[in-house]
Formats: sequence, C-alpha cells, structure tokens
Amino acid sequence: MMETLAPWVLIALLLAGWEIACRALHVAPYLLPPPSQVAAALIANLATLLSAAWRTLAVAIVALIIASLIAQALAMLVALSSILDRAIRPLASVIQVTPVVAIAPLFLIWAGIDHPERALVALAVVVAFFPIFSGAVAGLKSADPDLERLFALYGASRWQTVTRLRLPSAVPFLLEGHKVGAGLAIIGAVVAEFGAGSGGVRGLAWQILDAGNKLQTDRMIAALAALGVMGVALHGLLARAELAGLRWWRGR
Repeated sequence: MMETLAPWVLIALLLAGWEIACRALHVAPYLLPPPSQVAAALIANLATLLSAAWRTLAVAIVALIIASLIAQALAMLVALSSILDRAIRPLASVIQVTPVVAIAPLFLIWAGIDHPERALVALAVVVAFFPIFSGAVAGLKSADPDLERLFALYGASRWQTVTRLRLPSAVPFLLEGHKVGAGLAIIGAVVAEFGAGSGGVRGLAWQILDAGNKLQTDRMIAALAALGVMGVALHGLLARAELAGLRWWRGR
C-alpha cells in the first residue's frame, strides 16, 4: 500500500511546495505559474490538448510499428550472416548517434512541405529503431551454445536454427527493446515536430511552441504535463505487455 502511495505523496508535496513558493515569492505568472494556474489552463484547453496528444501518439505508434518491422528483419539477416552483421551494425550505430533535429529539415524536404506528417513518422522511426534492433540482435545471439551444437548435430539449416532456437530465445530482449523503443518513439515524434517547425501536424510539440511564442507559460506546462502522462501511460501498458510476454515465454 505504501509503495503505491509513495509516488503520489511525493508529487503532492512537490506541487504544494511549488504553489507556496510561487505565491510567497510573488513570481510573475509568465515566468513560472503556480500549479493551480496550470491546472486551470489544462482544463480550459483540455479538448485541444487531447487532440494534440492523439496526433503525437498516433505518429509514435505508427513509427514504433515500422521501426519494429525493419529492426527485426535486419536483426534476422544479421543472425543469418556474419558478413551482414559487420556491414549493418556500423550503419545502425550511425543512425543512433545522428541528432534528429539536424536531419529533420532534410526529411521534411523529402516528404514534401504539404505532407509533414510523413517526415515526423520517418524521424520517429529513426529514433525508435536502434533499441529494438540492438535488443533483437543481442537476443538472437543469446541462445544456449549447447543447443546450437545439438541443432547442428541433427543437420538443422541456418534458417531453422534462427527461427526455432534463436528467435524464441530472443523474446525477453525483444520485449525490453520495444518498451524502450516506444518511449523513444514519443520523444522522436515530439523532437521531429520541433525540428520540422511546421504547424501542419498540430501535435503536443506544436502546442508547446505556440504557447511559448505567446508567453502562455501555463498552457506550455499543461502541454508538457499531458505529454508526461501520455508517456507514462504508454510505458505502463508496454510494461504489462512485457510481463505477459515473459510469463508466456517462461511457461512455453
């Protein structure tokens, strides 16, 4: 019971301290509004923020699915060939370390100014790709060596070894990679919208930018709060899916 209440008590204490400090120090609302003002802005703009959150979430989900398919396909190729492993891994690492903001304008040009949502999805895919790929590769290489020798002894092909031994062994790694990738997909969608600088897709990043330009700090923090809640909710759903997947994997 205490473990469940602990984070809520901490949040309540932080909000209370924030409210008291803003009122006692007479902080200007455009610099740092108190939580009560942020809550009022959240309620006043709830419909707009929910619509924006759905747009951002939709981009993140589509990007996660595409990144998952590409990452798992490449991981399977890497598992089948050591030459492909040496060829693909450096390129995957380059994708991982490339700043999304730096390549956002390029993706926007490729996608077309009239279709910024395509650029946002592509950029979110770039961000979400690496943890799924890395987890899949690590999982595919985690199979028991004795079982691999047994498969070889019975004349199993490389494809049979990958699909019937390595792939089932990779399940925990794939689940963890997707959980990390989902959070990064949301980050990628938001950063991509910042980088694109376009109001064509009015997600949460656009709401933050618009509020900042108008010095509506309370609406900006409300949009950040909505983004945080969305991220925590998605992470919680995937954590539950991970537990269910691990139960199936252990009991198979």
